[in-house]
Amino acid sequence: MKRFPVFIAAVLILAACEGRNPVANGANDVAGLPDIATNAPDPESGPPENASAAADAAPIPAGADPPAPGARIPAALQGRWGMVPGDCTSTRGDAKGLLTISADQLRFYESRAVPGSDVEGDGNSVRGTFNFTGEGQEWTRFVTLRAEGNRLTRTESNPTASYNYVKCA
Repeated sequence: MKRFPVFIAAVLILAACEGRNPVANGANDVAGLPDIATNAPDPESGPPENASAAADAAPIPAGADPPAPGARIPAALQGRWGMVPGDCTSTRGDAKGLLTISADQLRFYESRAVPGSDVEGDGNSVRGTFNFTGEGQEWTRFVTLRAEGNRLTRTESNPTASYNYVKCA
C-alpha cells in the first residue's frame, strides 16, 4: 500500500518533465499589436467617398470585423507552406500541417481565415485580426505572418503561439 503513493508521485514527475512544446525554439513569439492611437472615424459623416459594396463577398463570422476593402496578403507569403516535409507531398489529404496562402485567405487542414479590417502588410509580412471558420466554429485571432526566404513564421496571440513552416517546392 505504501508503494502506491510513490508510484503516483513518480508518474507525475515524469509527466511534468515531458518536453513537448508546439513553439519552435527559433520562432518569433511576440506578435505586434495594432496601433490604437489613431482617431476613430465619425459615424455621422457616412461612408468614405471611395467606399464600394462587394457583391460577392464571403460571409463574415458573427461579431467579426469585416475584411478590409483592399486587404491583400503579399505575394512573398502566398503559396503552400508545410510544417514537415510530408505536408507538401501528401496525396491522401492528411497534410495537417499544410498552410495554403492566397491573396485573400489562409487555408488550413480544417479551417480558413480571411483578413479583418485592421490587417496591414509589407513585402514579406502581414499582421492583424483574421476571421476564422472551420468545423462549425467561428473565431477571430490576431496573426502575424513573416517570410524570410523559404521559411515562414506564423505567430498568433490569445493564446500566444508561434509555428514555423517551409515553402513547398
